[in-house]
Amino acid sequence: MSETSNVNRRGVIKQFFVGTSILLMGSKVRAQTRAVKNDRIKQCVTRGGWNKYSWDDFCKKCVELGLHGVDLVGPDGWPHLKKYGLIATMVPGAGSIVYGLNQIENHDKLAEDFKKNIKAAADNGWPNVITFSGSRWGMSDEEAHENCHLLIKKVIRMAEDRNVTICMELLNSKIDHPGYVCDNTKWGAEMVRRVDSPNFKLLYDIYHMQIMEGDVIRTIRRNIDCLAHFHTAGNPGRKDLDDDQELNYRGIMRAIAKLTEEGKFHGYVAHEFGAKHDWESLRQAVELCDV
Repeated sequence: MSETSNVNRRGVIKQFFVGTSILLMGSKVRAQTRAVKNDRIKQCVTRGGWNKYSWDDFCKKCVELGLHGVDLVGPDGWPHLKKYGLIATMVPGAGSIVYGLNQIENHDKLAEDFKKNIKAAADNGWPNVITFSGSRWGMSDEEAHENCHLLIKKVIRMAEDRNVTICMELLNSKIDHPGYVCDNTKWGAEMVRRVDSPNFKLLYDIYHMQIMEGDVIRTIRRNIDCLAHFHTAGNPGRKDLDDDQELNYRGIMRAIAKLTEEGKFHGYVAHEFGAKHDWESLRQAVELCDV
């Protein structure tokens, strides 16, 4: 074998090992950038706080962090999620925070919205559609219960048949949504028990219920049979899950993880807050909740 051949051979071998080293370093960097390590909590994030990013950039970051999917995203976003193997963990159902299920005059329109959106969710493999009680408009708790139940019983069979869960969100009426009816776990849990279906449950927003009730962990444990989904945000301010807010999110997530391991909870936890430090804030939240 000539000296020239030996030199060329050594060059090829050197290039191979350099290339292999670069690939290994790249894999190590990707592993280090992933915020989720334990994955006992199925975490996701709402799209609203990240609209300034393109869908591609947003989805890439979600995958990089180790998130399962994206909350509160309509059909226009679904192809982007599928491209990156993400789930639309909560999609439109029917009603709004102000004009919700408790207004009988809107029931025909809301029933059609439910039917359309439940079908769309099922056809795409999405687990949940969101709904709202609506503002009180002078109603008693009992009247609001009766009116909401009247509509839900018209569409719940469709949700059951298509394996989609209708989630009514718990929101605070003290600060953000004055007059909202479903503003406490007791009212929401009673709604769930009246409907009496595994496909109608509550979206428990931890930020909102800290404002209304506190006692978050005990309330979650006592009512886990009524809860299908969670939202996070720091209180006060609805910002980062940092030391400037009062909720002990690691303790809350440990409680949810334990309930998951016991087979009592099967849903997702979605981050829904105004980030102080952009992606750094989201990474901090994901790592904090990865108990």
